[in-house]
Amino acid sequence: MSKIICIANQKGGVGKTTTAVNLAASLAAAERPTLLVDIDPQGNATSGVGVDKSQLVYSIYDLLINNIDPNSLVIETGHPHLSIIPSTADLAGAELELATETERERKLKKALVLLHKQYSYILIDCPPSLSLLTINAMTAADSVLIPLQCEFYAMEGLSQIINTIRLIQQGINPQLAIEGILLTMSDARNRLSRDVEEEIRLHFPEEAFETVIPRNVRLSEAPSHGKPVIYYDITSRGSTAYLQLARELIRRESANA
Repeated sequence: MSKIICIANQKGGVGKTTTAVNLAASLAAAERPTLLVDIDPQGNATSGVGVDKSQLVYSIYDLLINNIDPNSLVIETGHPHLSIIPSTADLAGAELELATETERERKLKKALVLLHKQYSYILIDCPPSLSLLTINAMTAADSVLIPLQCEFYAMEGLSQIINTIRLIQQGINPQLAIEGILLTMSDARNRLSRDVEEEIRLHFPEEAFETVIPRNVRLSEAPSHGKPVIYYDITSRGSTAYLQLARELIRRESANA
């Protein structure tokens, strides 16, 4: 049985998709069969693993709206142990189409039940908003990983996503947990970055990952080549950080087991 982790933050530009793509690739590199589910209409996670969206016949839109068998949507990325259910811009209209359906917030959960035995991890990349798509992801997930940029408004954004998680726990998915808070885009030379990290570790000592993702040009370059950073530049600081995060996640799982 797989663990389903939703990667979410209502605030954009925090490294959410970067984390989804590169953590998925790093878990796969550790020989954990991993499925990346792109539920963001921008489809950046899809292109980030090298899938050409213009060539897709079906996408996650067809899973949510047309009830297509999820097994038929899974694409092998060409990277060992890493698969994806892709997204396209069609998904932008899905919320209006789902609005009149019963059990609309559970559509993704029902689909992933058919897949979970095949993977060690399923990672869901969410849109940067509290939408019906994000609610679907949190309803399907066991836990939420929260990327948090080391910047001035970090704490405000964190309080919003934690409040959203509590609402989902109370109304739809009581088992939903916080997987962890991941500090991203950190610059050790920057006093603000250090202050944000100190504040997060003070208030969330159990939830904050030890791993911190640095600002790194290779992380920014890799998506334009359609590759996770470990396949673009394995020696980069960004690559090292995400491999470390994967090890930390696996270690946490082993400890909890």
